[in-house]
Amino acid sequence: MINKTVANVTEACKGVKDGMTFMLGGFGLSGIPENAIAQLVKLNVMDVTCISNNAGVDDFGLGQLLQKHQIKKMISSYVGENAEFERQMLSGELDVELIPQGTLAQRCQAAKSGIPAFYTPAGYGTEVGEGKESKEFNGKMHLLEHAFKADFAFVKAWKGDTAGNLVFKGTARNFNPNMAGAATITVAEVEELVPAGELDPNHIHVPGIFVKRIFQGEKYEKRIEQLTVRKK
Repeated sequence: MINKTVANVTEACKGVKDGMTFMLGGFGLSGIPENAIAQLVKLNVMDVTCISNNAGVDDFGLGQLLQKHQIKKMISSYVGENAEFERQMLSGELDVELIPQGTLAQRCQAAKSGIPAFYTPAGYGTEVGEGKESKEFNGKMHLLEHAFKADFAFVKAWKGDTAGNLVFKGTARNFNPNMAGAATITVAEVEELVPAGELDPNHIHVPGIFVKRIFQGEKYEKRIEQLTVRKK
């Protein structure tokens, strides 16, 4: 069986260059590839395009790349809790493409499935649909949306094995399965890396065929974006 394990995040990010397009899993701060993001900050790659549901918060997640002005363009579904993201967008420093959340997920999935484009009713008649081809299906208008093209996809899983099979936990699953396999190179970081054959095949969410490199991450903070507790 093919062993897709690499020693660390440094090996996992080999080939990363300025001007590339990256997919990054996560929703808010849940399930983000913390180690990979930290390495991108360390490598100081510039003028990159990031495809991610949002950009984390000011000092964590993709917010760290925004603070260093490493990101040229964000393709997201919302700004989230990131004040710097909002500031750069409104000032024109950052090119931003905001698209419906379901469309974002499906454009990732289409790239993963080898489907070049698809039609969706989401966004028709709004600014989202400006300049896009449209077509009527069953009496309803739809927009033509194209699959994403990305150089690297960085995803985070709970468990993985040396063959690249992945298991996600709870809401950290989010966009990660859609992005795994949707780029030229998919890098998976996991909390626990086990030998091939140890994972229950019935519990695997993403088969290893979609993963190019896998490594065991470390020192996960797992911050909570909005902590809500019950009053006493």
